[in-house]
Amino acid sequence: MSTQKLATNALHAGHDVKANGGARAVPIYQTTSYVFNDADHAANLFSLAELGFIYTRLNNPTNQILQERLAAIEGGIGAVVFASGTAAISTGLLTLLKAGDHIVASSSLYGGTYNLLSVTLPRLGITTTFVDASNPDNFADAVQENTRAFFVESLGNPKLDVLDLEAIAVHSKAAEVPFIVDNTVATPALLNPLKHGANIVIHSLTKYIGGQGNSLGGAIIDGGTFNWANGKFPEFTEPSAGYHGLKYYETLGAASYTFKLILEGLRDFGGAISPTNAFNIIQGLETLSVRIKQHSENALELAKWLEQQEEVAWVNYPGLESSKYNALSKKYLPKGQSGIVTFGAKGGFEAAKTISNETQVFSLLANIGDTKSLIIHPSSTTHQQLDEAQQESAGVTSDLIRLSVGIEDIEDLKADLKSAFAKI
Repeated sequence: MSTQKLATNALHAGHDVKANGGARAVPIYQTTSYVFNDADHAANLFSLAELGFIYTRLNNPTNQILQERLAAIEGGIGAVVFASGTAAISTGLLTLLKAGDHIVASSSLYGGTYNLLSVTLPRLGITTTFVDASNPDNFADAVQENTRAFFVESLGNPKLDVLDLEAIAVHSKAAEVPFIVDNTVATPALLNPLKHGANIVIHSLTKYIGGQGNSLGGAIIDGGTFNWANGKFPEFTEPSAGYHGLKYYETLGAASYTFKLILEGLRDFGGAISPTNAFNIIQGLETLSVRIKQHSENALELAKWLEQQEEVAWVNYPGLESSKYNALSKKYLPKGQSGIVTFGAKGGFEAAKTISNETQVFSLLANIGDTKSLIIHPSSTTHQQLDEAQQESAGVTSDLIRLSVGIEDIEDLKADLKSAFAKI
């Protein structure tokens, strides 16, 4: 199915109707476990002599369809789904890294990811150097002998910085470490990082891919392009103490990381997605290409309108000619720049909070990517755990309002914001 276009793969990839009782819709396999044919069949499954279903924490037919569909639309060789985007990021990194390892990351990250890298992982002996990703050479300058990964967001949340992925990929290859890209905001409908040098792609499926604001989920897509036998990742080449002495790279080659995520990541950390949530996300994925087009069109028009409002100090959206990321957006996001717009309220912190409180169509909540429009004041909410310098590095100022622009009628969205501005 990977030879098909995205809109087709989003509807069909991974689902063999004949293998699922002829059901045209993807079935929900709401079960914890699976009956083995006999003891030898069970032994073969556990030893990887055969592939099949054992326990839903590891694999499930509904989840498997979602995984194959995501791999197809991102252009990877495999995918693994998780209970949330954060579960995907943390499991993905902990499957790769150990105490003493080091990450080079963009400083403009979602607040929860920044906290994971700056506070939680150091307690486990894994440290991160945050760099200004607008200059790709900063990644090379931050590489240490123990560096084992580069981590960025393709379209930063909420900074909305479009990164030069190809230039950063040059440095990751030189450092011989995997280049990991969180592609949540851009989505595979607008950008495929694997085509620009990334090795691993991560998504919060909760956002645009699910699109309805009803189910948590996360995913990792493996490009199958990284050489795990380069000497820096002995866990892939030496016998695994946690899985019967398995030598991942010798046995599984390019798919080593995908299987390690399942056999160790899901098994040991347990961040498995429920089949019902996987089903709900599949429903959203089927309309992604249609929805993201409308999100992008609405966001661009609203951003242009905001530039003309006297209550607005500044507007940030990569599709605007005024954006310093506009040239990179034309290269990496020519089909649209997704649905996130940020702007500054004249009057600063208190004015921004007032606007956030007073909208009626825009819902004040901590999420993005819903079909319905959302609003939040990051400085007092999603990024409040960061100090002022860290907030500034992440692109958060006290006057910043983040809009997740939905697919409502654009004139209603303008009217809603205009009414909120009047309350300042």
